[in-house]
Amino acid sequence: MVEQNITSALAPRLAEEIRDKLIAGELKPGQRLSETALSAGLDVSRNSLREAFRLLTKEGLLRHEPNRGVFVATPSMASIIDIYRVRRVIECQALAKAYPNHPAVARMRAAVMRAKLAREAKDWSMVGSENMVFHAAIVDLADSHRLNTFYAQIAAELRLSFGLLSDPELLHAPYVDLNAAILEKLEAGMTAEASAALEAYLMQSERTVLAAFSRIGGAK
Repeated sequence: MVEQNITSALAPRLAEEIRDKLIAGELKPGQRLSETALSAGLDVSRNSLREAFRLLTKEGLLRHEPNRGVFVATPSMASIIDIYRVRRVIECQALAKAYPNHPAVARMRAAVMRAKLAREAKDWSMVGSENMVFHAAIVDLADSHRLNTFYAQIAAELRLSFGLLSDPELLHAPYVDLNAAILEKLEAGMTAEASAALEAYLMQSERTVLAAFSRIGGAK
């Protein structure tokens, strides 16, 4: 009973850590997860890890295949479309109603600066990670813990969709300057313009990801 309680208590934290790895791009669509390696790396029991796997499978971030193991999920075309639909509702509204001096704006600015440095170094994985930080900060402008928690799941699915692209530069390079432009409008108090720019940006990003998905023949 004690072990079961410990497992139940640890599982949500472990799920969050694995979700963070997905958002950071450390785990790729279709990748098989090793219980041995992850339990050792996270310093937890396999029982706790399996419970975390169960939670993430329920969220659609992992999939279990009998007699084969646990794998990182590969987004479907329908899920990608839905992710971007949700993003437009949440992020554009957060920007439209934002306070230009909100603490999250500083995180947006820092993410843009780090992304520019990563672009110079052609570290496209890092550019992608800083893009995720930038957009999480946009959601944080709404000051809603529930939205932040919900968006973390969306962000993990989003990063998996980015993993479908064979050329990450194609996706990430244009958005460094677009993020900077949105930030500039927000800091100038032009929240409606920033929101409109983000909506156009998300539509462009969605088309890029869906085009990559169709090229690999992933539509089901």
